[in-house]
Amino acid sequence: MKIFLVVAVLATAIAAGYDWKKGEIPGRFSLGLLLGAPIAHVIYAASQGAAEKAALQSAGVSLLGALVCGLVPFLLYRYNAIGGGDLKFFLALGALLMPQIGLEATFITFVAAAVFAPVKLIYDGKLLQTLKTSLSIALNAARPKDKQATIEPEALTWFRLGPCMFVGTAVTAFLEWRSE
Repeated sequence: MKIFLVVAVLATAIAAGYDWKKGEIPGRFSLGLLLGAPIAHVIYAASQGAAEKAALQSAGVSLLGALVCGLVPFLLYRYNAIGGGDLKFFLALGALLMPQIGLEATFITFVAAAVFAPVKLIYDGKLLQTLKTSLSIALNAARPKDKQATIEPEALTWFRLGPCMFVGTAVTAFLEWRSE
């Protein structure tokens, strides 16, 4: 499984670099990983002497990892809280790392984002405005449609999640490597 951890760290480093420079993670990169991961797991299992059925099951577990690791990011995407490139990369990461380790990397990614986002907002001088906008959005959920506050698009703040994905995956790889 170590090879998949190495590939995941390298892939998130590449994704973080793209996200940092261009503000997006290329879909072709994420989809390539997503489609290649189950195949790689079959090849790896077969090379380790697994029976044909067990090797094919590893592809199914890889796809399950994509679904499990993509659930929360999908909900965030539906509410316009993250971009489509982030969602596709979370799916790919889940397929690559399988459900358990993929969930660990996803969780640590969101912890890193929860730490880095306020620091970035303070640095940009946008923390108070973002908190005010967030409160308005939260209150809108409880208000009738005709009483909801208007949220101007320029009041919304985007945060590049790719670097946090790299941190989450690198920390996960480090923890997994130490436990073996």
